[in-house]
Amino acid sequence: MKNFNQLHETNKYDDSMFPYEMYCVNKSGMTPPGRGYMDLHWHEELQFTLVTKGTIQMQVNGYDYQLAANEAIFINSGFLHMTTDISEEGEYVSFNFQAKLLSFFTGSRMEQDLVLPYTTNLALPVTVFRQDVEWQKRVIDILWELKDAIRDPDLFGREYFLSVKTVEVWYILVKELSKTAIELSDSFLCKQRRMQTMLTFIHANYSEKITVMHIAVSANISVGECHRCFKNHLHMTPKDYLCSYRLNKGLELLRNTELSITEIANMTGYNSASHFISSFKSKYSKTPAKYRSKRKD
Repeated sequence: MKNFNQLHETNKYDDSMFPYEMYCVNKSGMTPPGRGYMDLHWHEELQFTLVTKGTIQMQVNGYDYQLAANEAIFINSGFLHMTTDISEEGEYVSFNFQAKLLSFFTGSRMEQDLVLPYTTNLALPVTVFRQDVEWQKRVIDILWELKDAIRDPDLFGREYFLSVKTVEVWYILVKELSKTAIELSDSFLCKQRRMQTMLTFIHANYSEKITVMHIAVSANISVGECHRCFKNHLHMTPKDYLCSYRLNKGLELLRNTELSITEIANMTGYNSASHFISSFKSKYSKTPAKYRSKRKD
């Protein structure tokens, strides 16, 4: 079986000289392709997510956050998160960028005082922005500006504008929350790393016959501790997460390929097509064949 020490999304940028990306997400998919909806992951980049339509629910480190249109959320580097629900009309955009964008240059006073203390120490794991708080509303307004600017290739000094506005958002966030920022305990970070290791194992081996014991061994913990980790972080059992991940991968294959139902069942770790079909119908309230036909309508 495959095994990796870390599970994380590696963002691919069109312009290596400006590693900054905006992901647009709705129930139909994500542009450009990436991870997020029903796909737990973490990445090294900082992330601001703005809900543009409808409602969404995001899970960060096992906690659920409900967001409506014109609200936003910040997720720090290295934290496990995913979007667990999007309303039918729901849409959101996520801005992902590296922390060094905020530092101006390596070793700067800004980096030492206003960036590293809040990223490497994970002092600001998640922050929600609502309309009824003035400084939070200001952040939301700037995120809307960023959304419009990143889609305007003719904007003069586009990359510079995006950088300046992103630094402004960070300045507001740090200024308002610096007094309440809390460094997370070593115990919490250890549990976080365990989850990353076990999820890495699942994501790498979901197509094979794996058990909860295999998952626990990947992180050098007992089956009981494995169950506790999943319950605390994800509110589900390891087996339930494995099944959910397999079905999500099956849904992607139904959407993006012409593979047969039997082929997809085999590729997603099911021992028979009938088992895949019954599990898929239980989760999505329709058979794989009906889901695929509806997508083509």
